[in-house]
Amino acid sequence: MERRISVESTQAAQSVFGSCNGHLEVIEQLLEVAIEITSQGLLLQGDEESLAKAVAVCERLLEIDRQNFPVNLQLVTYLCDTAREGNLEQVIGYTPDCVCVTAKGRPIRSKTLGQREYVQAIRQHEITFAIGPAGTGKTFLAVAMAVNAFRAREVSRIILTRPAVEAGEKLGFLPGDLQTKVDPYMRPLYDALHELMGADNYLKNLEKGLIEVSPLAYMRGRTLDEAFIILDEAQNTTPEQIKMFLTRLGFNSRAVVTGDITQIDLPADKKSGLKEAWRILQGVEGLSFVELTQRDVVRNALVQRIIRAYEKSGQRGGM
Repeated sequence: MERRISVESTQAAQSVFGSCNGHLEVIEQLLEVAIEITSQGLLLQGDEESLAKAVAVCERLLEIDRQNFPVNLQLVTYLCDTAREGNLEQVIGYTPDCVCVTAKGRPIRSKTLGQREYVQAIRQHEITFAIGPAGTGKTFLAVAMAVNAFRAREVSRIILTRPAVEAGEKLGFLPGDLQTKVDPYMRPLYDALHELMGADNYLKNLEKGLIEVSPLAYMRGRTLDEAFIILDEAQNTTPEQIKMFLTRLGFNSRAVVTGDITQIDLPADKKSGLKEAWRILQGVEGLSFVELTQRDVVRNALVQRIIRAYEKSGQRGGM
């Protein structure tokens, strides 16, 4: 069977086809079709099922280009993987969502449907839980949404917190003042703030107290009004700690809780507060749980090929 897809302009062709037709080669390889470039556009050949998937991906890429969103190899690979899994409706419904603009003017966009759902949940709920593996953008997107709210004056400050248990050390064993002790644990949050706000703007707001970085233990007894609060690595909280954190929320505030329940570093006799909250708080009004999966992990093309090679050989390692 064959299908033809018209391509409206040379610019669209360059965007969708990719450098040296690299995007088309990925579509051919992943969806098992043959694609020929003609004077009118594309000629696709393959069996009925494969052809339907490839056509859906190509048409979605052309529509994304018409909306002036960038088309890159990561997006092409993601849509092909989604189509291979039989989720054609998700391919057809996918549109990038501009989340924030960095200090250098680079737009930050959701790159998967799971990420878009996560961003929408933050916009619509006072407390959002994001649970998923590393690399899904849980922390970075939360910080982007916090910076957006801060710039729009929806909140007057950004508060970042994280349990300091990764290395099995206590804060008091580390040299320096509180900020110095917290720094190693907060590095992913700092990196995101530097990129989104710029180093100078970040430091200026930090000195004014408009950005605050505190270990989770220092949150007790506070009421946080007009703040965007992010609790990162929440899988390493105890049930008592996460309850304490959630009850700090004041008026006109928003909170995001992120974590990966497959990477719990607590002692064996301690329960994860994130897992308990997931069990207890389902259905509470004003609160949302978003579960991100391996399909929402943003990786470069080489890593994607490595993962597929391991899956093909049946050797599935934890990532």
